[in-house]
Amino acid sequence: MDQEQLILQFQKKDVKAYEKLYNLYCDSISGVVNNIVKNDDVAQEITQDVFIKAWNNAESYSAQKGRFFTWILNIARNSAIDYTRSKKFKQSKQNLNADFFVDILETSSSLDSTTNTIGLTDFVTKLGDTCKAVIELLYFKGFTQKEASEELNMPIGTIKTRNRTCIGELRVMLGV
Repeated sequence: MDQEQLILQFQKKDVKAYEKLYNLYCDSISGVVNNIVKNDDVAQEITQDVFIKAWNNAESYSAQKGRFFTWILNIARNSAIDYTRSKKFKQSKQNLNADFFVDILETSSSLDSTTNTIGLTDFVTKLGDTCKAVIELLYFKGFTQKEASEELNMPIGTIKTRNRTCIGELRVMLGV
């Protein structure tokens, strides 16, 4: 059975088609989710939820809009991001042991040395204090614009404007 036929059967709620698609894509989907949530058990749980969401919303998939894998990958990515923004995730990160932070510091320093090889750190340090703070939170610490707004005690519109302005300044410095 070709993939197109398999997807049509999936949309008609054929359990065997579901199983085949699950077996075909579960490892890839789980890997993408795990890159976001950084926890194998949670990634497996979210992957199962993703396939259930796909099953329940199978009629919304359209081959004209894109590949099936891309469609289910977007469901997975959004689910993983939703999980990282949940209270459950944030509470699980409150009482981490010191080993977790040692790994972060080692990874962070290796990232800094990689960044330094192209001189990006030097350019960021030439920005104003506000730009440095906004870029650090949004790009280096992974804050959402809303979280950065709360952290810096600025309206979200100001964060968005400063982000655009600061990135523009970096582009000028880099000659991009």
